[in-house]
Amino acid sequence: MPNQPAPNLLSWASEIDEGAIMQAARTARLPFVSGHVALMPDAHVGIGATVGSVIPTENAIIPAAVGVDIGCGMVATETTLTASDLPDTLAALMPMVERRIPAGVGKGHEDPSIDRTLSDLGVPYTDLNPKQTRKVAEQFGTLGSGNHFVEVCLDERDHVWTVLHSGSRGIGNQLAQMHITGAKKLMRKQAVGLEDPDLAYLVQSTPEFTAYIEDMLWAQHYAMASRARMDKVLIDALFRVVGTGRRVRTINCHHNFTQQETHYGKSLWITRKGAIKADTGDEGVIPGSMGTRSYIVRGRGNTESYNSCSHGAGRRMSRTKAKRELSARSLTEAMKGRTWNADRAAALVDEHPEAYKPIDQVMADQKDLVEVQHTLRQIFNYKG
Repeated sequence: MPNQPAPNLLSWASEIDEGAIMQAARTARLPFVSGHVALMPDAHVGIGATVGSVIPTENAIIPAAVGVDIGCGMVATETTLTASDLPDTLAALMPMVERRIPAGVGKGHEDPSIDRTLSDLGVPYTDLNPKQTRKVAEQFGTLGSGNHFVEVCLDERDHVWTVLHSGSRGIGNQLAQMHITGAKKLMRKQAVGLEDPDLAYLVQSTPEFTAYIEDMLWAQHYAMASRARMDKVLIDALFRVVGTGRRVRTINCHHNFTQQETHYGKSLWITRKGAIKADTGDEGVIPGSMGTRSYIVRGRGNTESYNSCSHGAGRRMSRTKAKRELSARSLTEAMKGRTWNADRAAALVDEHPEAYKPIDQVMADQKDLVEVQHTLRQIFNYKG
């Protein structure tokens, strides 16, 4: 059940720092925020708006609240495989995944001929320059960096799942930054005073608003189709290693996005910054950190959360602090028994499970938001 840490704020987080509450309170005070801002159990400080927040706005959108990784989200596929079908090790899968799903800052496919598949997947090109067009093609179906990952997991029945986290890559970042900068310029030109410049907003029915919506929807579409492409590549590789297998179902959901919905009798823009839609019956994927559990959930349609839930565990340490206070040795210990990028442990310390909130506590905090369908444990992890 939520608590109210500040006016016009409802929070489901049992662990949250004061900075995140203060940041969310600044967002809640904006005149076009219609109702309360909802803080999910994984809420933590972000740029402008709090990561793990749900923001209801009327006739305006804050581009920085959607964020720079527009359409970032999760895709999970249940297979017919069980633990008994798997080889003793999935080591053979790692080089296949590394080759077919490039990962890292700025990384893409060396052969951009994959762009021919974009129209087949229903991803039209928006108004891009030649350099951006090439980036769109090269980075389609690639993982990115940070907390993006590929996993193979077993559920409580020992059924095999694949889980993947990715977004709109470089093009989503470029489009978002362009509109965030444009919104800030408008605020200065109109002499609009803001508690935080990153809360700069665009007003509905203006050319700037319309341009942002078009680019945002395109980036969301690109991100979802890119996840679908990687999911196919991952599943094909897994089945090749095992020698058999079929899909049962796939769940593909955003957690950085905005869309129009009706709540409390009003048509509102609901921005979910690090949160997924969890209306009654909606299926979602909530990952834990490296070495911990992930969850397949079904939404309960909680109206106070605007039919939303957390998108993951949520950071409790910044990347800088994690690198300073945690070690490659303790990360290696936490990942014992799994196939992972062990040779890059030192570079992955900022993704250490201790840098995140305990996922089991996050799930306990939101038992009124979602129902757990399956609990997944990792046996293979590939990080961006």
